[in-house]
Amino acid sequence: MKIKVLIVDDSALIRSVMNEIISSQSDMEVVGVAPDPLVARELIKQTNPDVLTLDVEMPKMDGLDFLEKLMRLRPMPVIMISSLTERGSEITMRALELGAVDFVTKPKLSIQSGMREYSDLIADKIRAASKARIKPRVALPAGAVKAGTTQLPQVRNPLTSSEKLIIIGASTGGTEAIREFLLQMPSDCPGILIAQHMPEGFTRSFARRLESLCKISVNEAAGGERILPGHAYIAPGHSHLLLARSGANYVTQLDQGEPVNRHRPSVDVLFRSAASAAGKNAVGVILTGMGKDGAAGMLEMKNAGAYNFAQDEATCVVFGMPREAIAMGGTNEVGPLPALPGMVLNYLSTQGGRALRV
Repeated sequence: MKIKVLIVDDSALIRSVMNEIISSQSDMEVVGVAPDPLVARELIKQTNPDVLTLDVEMPKMDGLDFLEKLMRLRPMPVIMISSLTERGSEITMRALELGAVDFVTKPKLSIQSGMREYSDLIADKIRAASKARIKPRVALPAGAVKAGTTQLPQVRNPLTSSEKLIIIGASTGGTEAIREFLLQMPSDCPGILIAQHMPEGFTRSFARRLESLCKISVNEAAGGERILPGHAYIAPGHSHLLLARSGANYVTQLDQGEPVNRHRPSVDVLFRSAASAAGKNAVGVILTGMGKDGAAGMLEMKNAGAYNFAQDEATCVVFGMPREAIAMGGTNEVGPLPALPGMVLNYLSTQGGRALRV
């Protein structure tokens, strides 16, 4: 059975390119194209698509307004088609909060050489979206007050905050999973490093949005920062993020080397650097995402003495990366997303006395 895709975009050129890309895949078919949400609404009723691709900025009805109504009345997998602009990235972050599974940026139509790689990316994201668990989501209102959602353990031993680190990797569905995780982090939590598969420009918007919501400080990593308690550092979309040591301190390091597992930033790169630099002082967390990026690196972390957690299948949008990490034997505990922050902090609160300087 082929994956049925409905394309919604006001640009005839983008509709044509998307149609060509999707129709070239043997396991999917385009069941309709719509220039605006009003036409799309009727086509959804007629064609019952498995996945919908949706432009973020359209006439007659804004893409976000349409998405909000769709996720409330007829939840389905949606992939946002976003422009590589600051406004496009801000709107895309909001769309993911409203329930979109994933997003891709509009292709550079003048560069034919990049179309094959872009086609593979589109196809992979549609396949993942077709298997995604879709639930209506309640987005946080704009300007929400910084607050955690649950009373969680304080990190009792000061060494825990200064020496222990939380290392997180995610992909499809990860932006919302990371948001939910970080919202529960107390201001005295250990430093956090994050690799989320996301293009350049969008990671900055992602970090800025989290900074406005969380108790802890959240920034896009610049490279060379000392890693501090109560701070989270997100890998920029143009580079791998690595953990390194500078004397007695942990610091961030950026690397623009080749993609690993087709990704830059790569979760495996971050996890492997944590295994090398932090060993037993690291706590790994692998969240929702397609593929296997992070599984091998998490096993290296465990072999180096780290204690690792994976999100369970029931709460993942796509149970790919956690499944691979569990199958490889790299995890110590598996739990639902709402419980993971408490599980991590409970572990840390009992390990502070054994946090050793290296």
